[in-house]
Amino acid sequence: MDAVTQKNDAASNMTAGFNIPDPSTVDRLEGKVSHEEWGLRKELAATYRLCALHGWTDLVFTHISARLPDEDGEERFLINPYGVMFDEMTASSLVKIDLDGAIKQETPYFTNPAGFTIHSAVHSARHDAGCVIHVHTPYGIAVSIQKEGLRRYSQFSMQVHDDLAYHNYEGIALDLDERERLVADIGDKNLLMLRNHGTLTMGPNCAIAFLRMYFLENACKTQILAQAVGSKDALNEEPSDMGRRVFQQTQPAFAPGFGDNLIWPGLMRKLNRANPGYDY
Repeated sequence: MDAVTQKNDAASNMTAGFNIPDPSTVDRLEGKVSHEEWGLRKELAATYRLCALHGWTDLVFTHISARLPDEDGEERFLINPYGVMFDEMTASSLVKIDLDGAIKQETPYFTNPAGFTIHSAVHSARHDAGCVIHVHTPYGIAVSIQKEGLRRYSQFSMQVHDDLAYHNYEGIALDLDERERLVADIGDKNLLMLRNHGTLTMGPNCAIAFLRMYFLENACKTQILAQAVGSKDALNEEPSDMGRRVFQQTQPAFAPGFGDNLIWPGLMRKLNRANPGYDY
């Protein structure tokens, strides 16, 4: 099938009826794509499964994207095929797209146009965003609803608090004009709270984006649990200077070559025990 005809058309798919193959049955792409692309495909598929393992999923309705090396001067990205669950994602089922969301490979899958609206905004503005993770979790959304946002209640929160930006809710991300406002809101931060919606992290690679999400999700969960006492006066929030200190102490964990090498091999061993097959 001509790759041009693969351009996402959700209305057409709904009319014709969905045909979403089991990802374990699609053609294996190892040896058919570059060595660099295959390695990134495996890393991204593993990230999807790790998010599932940690419970950071919303069926098929969130996305993780990764930037590929430029091809002929054009940017390319990998994203999930619409209808494939996070815990069954494979390297070969991931879909290659351009910055406009057009599919640039032969594939039996299609993608969600709203899914890449947020990701394309971040990737286009931040060339340091090798990987962008966006999730909808109960704890993350619960904190995004709060007017004061993330508080410095825990070490988890102080590890990311000063690197967190906020973006107001504008409905489901179908309006491309929202990208300009999202980019302005995130600025030079690496984490984003999408009000009434969810959370987002980025990193130079999947491992660091995942580590940032780990801290952010645990910060949100801890905050909601602490707030169960029912009184803000009963909670101890650390002052901003302590927050800055903890944030600065944590920064080496997000440095390429340190934090990623520290956590990723262990995460891969855990994934290979719990849910192998991402590297198909």
